Amino acid sequence: MIIKRHASVLGIIAAGALALTACGSDANTPAAQNNTAAPAPTKTAEVECGGKKDLVAEGSSAQKGAIEAFTAAYVAKCSGQQLAYTPSGSGAGIKQFNAGIVDIGGTDSPLSKDKGEVEAAAKRCKSNPAWNLPMVFGPVAIAYKVDGATDIALTAEVTAKIFSGTVTKWNAPEIAAINSGKTLPDKAITVIYRGDESGTTDNFQKYLKAAAKGAWTKDAGKKFNGGVGQGAQGSAGVAEAVGAGDGTIGYVEWSFAQDKKLSTIKIDSGSGPVELTAESAANAIKAAKVKGEGNDLVLDLDALYASNTAGSYPLVLATYEVVCSKGYDADTAKAVKAFLTVAATDGQAALADAGYVPLPNEFQEKLLTAIKAIA
Repeated sequence: MIIKRHASVLGIIAAGALALTACGSDANTPAAQNNTAAPAPTKTAEVECGGKKDLVAEGSSAQKGAIEAFTAAYVAKCSGQQLAYTPSGSGAGIKQFNAGIVDIGGTDSPLSKDKGEVEAAAKRCKSNPAWNLPMVFGPVAIAYKVDGATDIALTAEVTAKIFSGTVTKWNAPEIAAINSGKTLPDKAITVIYRGDESGTTDNFQKYLKAAAKGAWTKDAGKKFNGGVGQGAQGSAGVAEAVGAGDGTIGYVEWSFAQDKKLSTIKIDSGSGPVELTAESAANAIKAAKVKGEGNDLVLDLDALYASNTAGSYPLVLATYEVVCSKGYDADTAKAVKAFLTVAATDGQAALADAGYVPLPNEFQEKLLTAIKAIA
């Protein structure tokens, strides 16, 4: 997830915005692109190093670069300690965590009660609840390639119709009405979606369900339910497929769209078309609220998705680290707490250079409170 940002935008975020990010299941995270230096962390915490020397984590590939930055800070702070991360995707991250194979699971969607993930995680944690801790944040792009057409805007309603196969041509009346005065080709729309289970897919479908005014009649979930288009493996696969075609459209973490130099849809939520930029994403993330109970810091994104704040790009989401509140052996608990503490403090310094958004002070405090409570 790569975010081109200016110092002023970072100032907006540091002032109190919750920043949000996406998940993939490929390991090909693009390099950062001309990011300004991150502000030095303003929150510190005592780190009790030790415990299990080699932590194991797995999940969202969108946070791969952030986890690498966190791990570098962890190794520097706690000599002799290490964390190995496999960026296999959100679905795999939750499954491996719930099976007790990894110490930390990474996912773009919090544990689902309806799918039995909450219950399975509690069982893995020896009858204790697992907590969802959002550590890495940013936007998702609706990327497209249409030869002869640029600067295209869509509403959530029309986007839902495209991704469910109701709108099938780029010059359809629904698209033309949003893009008055622009020449749109009589060309078929080819939808590209994530063929693997993905938190990106889940959040994209949640956005359509919340914001499309009933036009998205499909379910959310990590599997794409639109029933139309071509599947591609991982975020890199989606970006590659969109860039290789003509008339294509897909949803992908902004970094991958930037890496392939893809055009991105402007979203009109009712207050005019908004381009995806670091500042427009920051405008949206200010509205993010925690809906989880206690130290389970699940974010309520539905209200954010459905908002129509001027200058706000609403399609933003968060990557969570799933951990046991209790139930680890003593050595594992000690190391998990040390890693997460470093990630929430010293590890934030490298996030802008790695293409992410540093945590605001207020959210650092919530995370550190939760981390300290792990037993």
